[in-house]
Amino acid sequence: MQYVNLGRSGLKVSRICFGTAAIGSPAWQPWAIGEAEARPLFKKALDLGITYFDTADRYSTGLSEEITGTLLKELAPRDQIVLSTKVCGRMGDGPNDEGLSRKHIMESVDASLKRLKTDYIDLYVVHRYDAETPIEEAMDALNDVVKAGKARYLGASSMAAFQFAKMRFAAERNGWANFVSMQNLYNLLYREEEREMIPFCVEEGVGLTPWSPLARGFFANRRGKAESLRTQTDKKAQELFHRDLDFAIAERVEEVAARHGVKAIQVALAWMLAKPGIAAPVVGAIKESYVEDAVAALDIRLDEGDMKSLEELYEPRPVYGFDLAGRGA
Repeated sequence: MQYVNLGRSGLKVSRICFGTAAIGSPAWQPWAIGEAEARPLFKKALDLGITYFDTADRYSTGLSEEITGTLLKELAPRDQIVLSTKVCGRMGDGPNDEGLSRKHIMESVDASLKRLKTDYIDLYVVHRYDAETPIEEAMDALNDVVKAGKARYLGASSMAAFQFAKMRFAAERNGWANFVSMQNLYNLLYREEEREMIPFCVEEGVGLTPWSPLARGFFANRRGKAESLRTQTDKKAQELFHRDLDFAIAERVEEVAARHGVKAIQVALAWMLAKPGIAAPVVGAIKESYVEDAVAALDIRLDEGDMKSLEELYEPRPVYGFDLAGRGA
C-alpha cells in the first residue's frame, strides 16, 4: 500500500479509499449488502493496508454508518483508521432534516458519531453545496465541529468550482477550519471536472478523492454488459454511462489492459492515480476481488501512449453529480 498526505494537510491516507455506499440495505439500492457480507470485505481491505474508509449519513439512511462503525471497531484500532462521513443529505421528513444549516450540522455530527461508535470523525465532508444556507453560517458551524474535537478535518463533495471557492474563501477570511479534500465525480467516462474543479484544487492544495472511479461499476462489469444485479437495476448508470462513446472508451481500456496483462478496472484506476492532485479514489466494493484489484492498480505504470489512447476519444458532456441550485445529487 502507498500512503500520501491529503492535500496540504498533515493527514496521511491510503491511496485507495474503501467506499461504503453499497453497504447497508437493499431498500436503499438493490445491490447493497449487509453486515455479514461486508465483514470479509473490510477485513480484506485492512489486510491489504487500506486505512481510509468513507461513508455518509444518507447511505441507507444511517445503516451504512452503523455497519461501518461496528466492523471497524471490531477489526481495527481506531487510531490507525482514517474515517470519513458526510452531512447535507436528507435524513428525515422535517424541514430541517437536510442541508448545511447550523441546526442540521450540529445534530447530524452527533448522530453520525453515535452510529459510527466513535468519539471523533477524521474527515467530515459536506455532501453537497446548500444554496439555501448562508455560506458563513455553514462554515462557522463546521469550524465549531472541528474546535469541539468532533471532527479533525473538513472535506467537500460534488459542487461547482465557484461554489467550492466561495466556501473556502469564507473560511480563509474568518480564520476558520478549511476544506482539505474534494470528493468529486471523476472517471474515464466523465472528465468535466478537469475544466475547473481539478485545476482549482491542485492550485489550492486540496486533495482529490474521486467517487465512482469505475463509472458506477461500468468497468467492473465487463463494460456494463454483465447481467449482475447492479447492471440490471442501476438506472442512473444506464442513463449516464451506456453511450456508444462509453463503450468505445472501454474498448481502449481493455486494449491497454491486455498489453499490460492486467484487468480493465485496474487500468481505469491506474489512469486516475496518475492524474494531478489525486490522493485516493473512493472504490466501492461488494466483492473481495474488487478490493484486491483496486490495490493491485497501484503497481501499474501507464506510459504516455497508454494515457493518450485512454483519453483521446473523450467528448464534452453535460455536468452531472450536483445541482447548481444546491443539495442536488
